[in-house]
Amino acid sequence: MIDQETIQRIMDTARIEEVIGDFVSLKKRGANHIGCCPFHNEKTPSFYVSPSKGIFKCFGCGEAGDVVAFLKKHEHFTYPEALRWLAEKYHIEIHEEEQTQEQKEKQSERDALFHVSEFAQKYFADLLYNDEMGRAVGLAYFRGRGLSDEVIKRFGLGYCLEEWSNFTDHALKSGYSDAVLEKTGLTIYKEDTGKRYDRFRGRVMFPIYSISGRVLGFSGRVLSSEKQAAKYVNSPDSEIYNKSRILYGLYQARTAISKANKCYLVEGNIDVISMHQSGVENTVASCGTSLTTEQIRLIKRYTPNVTVLYDGDAAGIKAALRAVNLLFAEGMHVRVVLFPDGEDPDSYAQKYGSTQLQEYLSSHEDNFVMFKTRVLFDEVKNDPIRKAELVKDTVNTIALVPDLIERTEYIAQCSHLLDVPEDVLSSELAKAINQNRQKSYEQAPATQPQPTETVEDQAETAKPVQHPVATEPLLCERHLISLLLNFGDKTISRTIKAEDGSEVMIENTVAELIVADLQQDELFFVDPLCQRIYEYYCDTMADGKMPDATYFVTIDDESLRAFAVSLMLDTYRVSDSWKEKGIYIPKVEDNLGQDVIESLLSFKIHCVDDRIADNARRFRMVTNEDDMMMLLAEKKNLIDLRQQLGRALNRVIS
Repeated sequence: MIDQETIQRIMDTARIEEVIGDFVSLKKRGANHIGCCPFHNEKTPSFYVSPSKGIFKCFGCGEAGDVVAFLKKHEHFTYPEALRWLAEKYHIEIHEEEQTQEQKEKQSERDALFHVSEFAQKYFADLLYNDEMGRAVGLAYFRGRGLSDEVIKRFGLGYCLEEWSNFTDHALKSGYSDAVLEKTGLTIYKEDTGKRYDRFRGRVMFPIYSISGRVLGFSGRVLSSEKQAAKYVNSPDSEIYNKSRILYGLYQARTAISKANKCYLVEGNIDVISMHQSGVENTVASCGTSLTTEQIRLIKRYTPNVTVLYDGDAAGIKAALRAVNLLFAEGMHVRVVLFPDGEDPDSYAQKYGSTQLQEYLSSHEDNFVMFKTRVLFDEVKNDPIRKAELVKDTVNTIALVPDLIERTEYIAQCSHLLDVPEDVLSSELAKAINQNRQKSYEQAPATQPQPTETVEDQAETAKPVQHPVATEPLLCERHLISLLLNFGDKTISRTIKAEDGSEVMIENTVAELIVADLQQDELFFVDPLCQRIYEYYCDTMADGKMPDATYFVTIDDESLRAFAVSLMLDTYRVSDSWKEKGIYIPKVEDNLGQDVIESLLSFKIHCVDDRIADNARRFRMVTNEDDMMMLLAEKKNLIDLRQQLGRALNRVIS
């Protein structure tokens, strides 16, 4: 258990914009930060982070909460795991009792998979430097590839001894179970012989990390000359690892990608590491798979700009062409760099050095659509049938580009290159776009899971939070509740008349004034979420305590949490040009007392309106003359009350 004092220290130290900024590319907008939501796929940013209030809110899918809620949702952490992650990030020491073997066995399967993966990474990394064979084989290989000790340790590289079950035996002695070792794929169990052996024996090890730096799995490269052995072996899919949803090197590259607003995409792990060592740290690779939509969306969290690096041979060119449609379909801006035939990013960096590598990248970037068109056009030559196929293929690619201006520019350039009139290409483009729309319409009923970095991070398809339609009365209710949440503990002064006619200055908190006034008139809220928040304030104040709005930031009820956070988060800002012109827009705090009084009066007017409407409904249903007279008298009193409230609000109400 983490004691309450430590929890408070963690929460006081953690800066939500820094934590979320590790996973989402944020831009400052006024007092808030804004970015694309990591919990659902969106092109227009609707994800807000408020540093001053320590909360986040997505106005697209409704996700909301504090820094711990974000980590629990994004990383699928438990509450203690999120706190430990924050404590490690901010170097806060946590004192906990050593877990017993019984407690270890009671841990969830998912936690156990993480623990054994991290245990394995440390073990392999230790062998690389502290074991004779590790140094002679594994470390010698990495140094032979030109890797420095600094970059080796940064990527957590290691070595698995070429022995039948060295790692498995060590893990079992350390308290890890057969089942956990088998589920991670670190150990292979043969049922027919009953023997266990290490999956990665005799291989150099590349650990694969989540965005938050947790070890999810491994990629192992064989060093022996045995022809039957696969060059690379990857961890099998598990509860925490899915190679199609992970990018190798993203944990180390995410900050550089965001800063450069560009991501270099390469083929292999060594290419990634070599690029990082050469100073090109905004580089990632797919984990032994063809590029997937989920991987592209991971990149898009940090930048829409991708430069694909491939070998200059025929296989590299074909691989580049296969990736283009997926990238454009996700709205990415794509460029390509082809290395000289026989070279790849790693070999080029080793041969020419980091300076020349960076110069080559900047001078050989090419627009992907134009690159594809030129490459295929060279193959077509003067064959009219193949040229027609090329035109359709090129147009189909352009049709995936979401931006109209970008599509128009591509059509103009391809028209010149292919010697085909622009209107012909535009006509084909319109057909392709319509076909894509028809396909999307036909596939619409099928719900697809939203992309996340790993299986551990999978989130349900985002669904907008449903609230009652925001009519004027409901907006009035929500404004009152927002005053409670944002300024409930603020003190305001007001003047009232005493019984002797003199004026007396009194002070109340905003919460005291609102709750007392509404309770006196026995008023309630129509919006059930508003009513629940109001009841919390009533109950807490009845116990003599001042309510804490952060209660709703951490509450388990997702709909109530999202609703409360949306009322606490101010997404508006004053343009700097207004300030330059000397135009001052008062803040809510500047006229808080007046705002509270006017909001209460407006709320009461709407309550009276509801009672007048109810009076009219009842009047239409009665036939007894006495009942009619009673309802007419009630209506007159309500109208008089409405007019009194209007005068107090300086409104003319009929």
